[in-house]
Amino acid sequence: MKSALCRRLQVANNSTLGWIYALICSVLVVFSWMPIAIAQANTYPLPLSFSNAELRGRDFSGQELRAAEFSNANLERADFSHADARGAIFSGSTATGTNFHGVDFTTGMLDFMSFVGADLSDAVLVDTILLQSSFEDTDIAGADFTGAILDGAQARSLCKTATGVNPQTGISTRDSLGCQE
Repeated sequence: MKSALCRRLQVANNSTLGWIYALICSVLVVFSWMPIAIAQANTYPLPLSFSNAELRGRDFSGQELRAAEFSNANLERADFSHADARGAIFSGSTATGTNFHGVDFTTGMLDFMSFVGADLSDAVLVDTILLQSSFEDTDIAGADFTGAILDGAQARSLCKTATGVNPQTGISTRDSLGCQE
């Protein structure tokens, strides 16, 4: 993809203008690739950041939230039902009474969270980090915890109420938690 200017550079390389042609040719080559890079960058959604935000009662239901950041946010009574939150970060957030029904959290970070009274039914929590999170009175029916990183005490406590099969993955909640019969 040599331009006429670049070909002229070969002729003019012994002249005093040779370095100017070389500079112009280099700039043209660099900028000719720029539209391709911009087009590729536009195929990915911009990351959303709600860190430290007051999001009490907000409606995120059904939204595309991949790789969004909600760390240290107040999510009390918010609605995330059926959202795509794969790879999202919720570390340190409060989600008391929050609706996470059917959310896909695959590879997300949900550590140090309070899920007290939250609805995690039918959620996909595959390969998520859930360390040091609290789940008192949390509905986990049909949730898939396959490969999730949990504290031993968390897993034992969740096994006490684990029921159902996840409609998206077909995995039973008890099996995904490694519950003993």
